[in-house]
Amino acid sequence: MLDAGLKTQLTTYLQNLRQPIELVASLDDSAGSAEMRALLEDVVSTSDKVSLNLAGDNDRKPSFAITRAAGDADVRFAGLPLGHEFTSLVLALLHVGGHPPRLDAEVIERIKGLDGDYRFETYFSQSCQNCPDVVQALNTMSALNPRISHVAIDGALFKAEVEAREVMAVPTILLNGQPFGQGRMDVEQILAKLDTGAADRAAEKIKTKDAFEVLVIGGGPAGAAAAIYAARKGIRTGVAAERFGGQVLDTMAIENFISVPHTEGPKLASALEQHVKEYEVDVMNLQKAVGLVPAKTPGGLHEVKLENGASLKARTVILSTGARWRNVNVPGEAEYRNKGVAYCPHCDGPLFKGKRVAVIGGGNSGVEAAIDLAGIVAHVTLIEFDSQLRADAVLQRKLASLPNVKIVTSAMTTEIHGENGKVSGLSYKDRNHDSVHRVDLEGVFVQIGLVPNTEWLKDSGVALTPRGEIEVDYRGETSLPGVFAAGDATVTPYKQIIIAMGEGAKASLSAFDYLIRQVPANEEAEAA
Repeated sequence: MLDAGLKTQLTTYLQNLRQPIELVASLDDSAGSAEMRALLEDVVSTSDKVSLNLAGDNDRKPSFAITRAAGDADVRFAGLPLGHEFTSLVLALLHVGGHPPRLDAEVIERIKGLDGDYRFETYFSQSCQNCPDVVQALNTMSALNPRISHVAIDGALFKAEVEAREVMAVPTILLNGQPFGQGRMDVEQILAKLDTGAADRAAEKIKTKDAFEVLVIGGGPAGAAAAIYAARKGIRTGVAAERFGGQVLDTMAIENFISVPHTEGPKLASALEQHVKEYEVDVMNLQKAVGLVPAKTPGGLHEVKLENGASLKARTVILSTGARWRNVNVPGEAEYRNKGVAYCPHCDGPLFKGKRVAVIGGGNSGVEAAIDLAGIVAHVTLIEFDSQLRADAVLQRKLASLPNVKIVTSAMTTEIHGENGKVSGLSYKDRNHDSVHRVDLEGVFVQIGLVPNTEWLKDSGVALTPRGEIEVDYRGETSLPGVFAAGDATVTPYKQIIIAMGEGAKASLSAFDYLIRQVPANEEAEAA
């Protein structure tokens, strides 16, 4: 099952086990069970601290639990943890085996101190880049707290269960049999939902912080670069991010990051966070900015208001809040989100195997999504508002060669229909003849570009374009002295990771230059 290279790597990793662990398998006569047994036998062969028990009696077959002698860990995989989930398997083995997770001591203590019994189930797909974060977070929590259990379920393998529970997007998380969350979540986000007092404690902690010299709002590529460049100047630097990594976390393959032929968004986001934490940067994750109060005088303190009621102050602010997927904004989109309306073909595509879907959008993202989905689903209808597709010619040629794809141009989506709580069709208007057409289908993937995350700045005095982008000059300066901006939230063209990083570095250098040219408050008073 595992090639020689993976077995060698696994042998090295499992040398970190601090106590014996047992893999308890629940198998039947299926091909999937045969594959799982082969995988588990390969794992056992890499360490004398891992044993295999084939007498498991769990209802889900094939599945296996990772346990230890004390019986105080309950981590289970229902399905093969391969693809993106192989790392989840390795980490689960290590953490159940006593190797400490890479979490802050405070977070570990909060997990151990949770009062209650928590039975988590997560539905994943092997092609989903968002799923490992959730699976790894809940596995780690299960390894640390005996009152937490977690089973990661491959939706493609347990189709009847997925249909019965109407799971139409991954990752989907259930807690004690009830919906808990959908989409990417890390340990801190899960803790925030379980520990209802966490937000208030975070707010009180933030209120005690002194003013920063540079405060970065946003933790994507632009924000990370800005924080690193500021910290290297030796000045007090803070980062407030709604989720560190930003939209990069939702990016599948990255093949144009110079000097790195291929990487994936979550891997790059993790590397960005680790690089930032190598410096004395105060990283405040899960903090959403809701208002900006500009300094009353040049060189004075700006105030950034947070959703939890706390505020941060700084002599300079760098806005790098990025962008999010644009909604098509038609009846049915919000109602059937994650019930057939999706935004990530890589994540959710496998759940629509053999079904009919539509892709809205004829740019590179839309055409790439249609190509990917065509290899999984029965039929794809691509709908483009313009009279022609806008994707690169090579992508258009590939799309046109696929027999199960229909391309509809000059079409305006007017409604997404549903029955019994899930998508059943889509209507569009032919813009050339004003006729309305309905397409019966089970899924709609929206791929129509980005919207800058700048609504919170509308009353701040920061100049925005009609599209909501922050206006900046060649130095990254906004219309407010001491406030800079970088990345996808700005007017800078070509929304690319490498460009956002460069713009973040430039904005940070500009902020430093601004700071050193300001007259300190005491000198200003003496001059008066």
